[in-house]
Amino acid sequence: MLDNEDIQKLIKAQEEVFITKLDFENFRDEYRKDFSNLQASVDAYATKADTYFQEMTMLSEKVNRHDKWLLQIAEKLGIKLEY
Repeated sequence: MLDNEDIQKLIKAQEEVFITKLDFENFRDEYRKDFSNLQASVDAYATKADTYFQEMTMLSEKVNRHDKWLLQIAEKLGIKLEY
């Protein structure tokens, strides 16, 4: 049969193993804050990546345009350009 000391040990063990509703609420709040922070970070990174992609696209078009101009100039001057 369980005596008073054994019951107290079981109660103490239950507190360490099982979480309470308050513990779960605190964990859920922390989880939501962490997720919100992560979501904001990913959004900021995606914005920067999109801006970088657009800049690289514009730079590529600029280089192609300059390349075309150089080929036209070389053709008018009678110079053969090789890559």
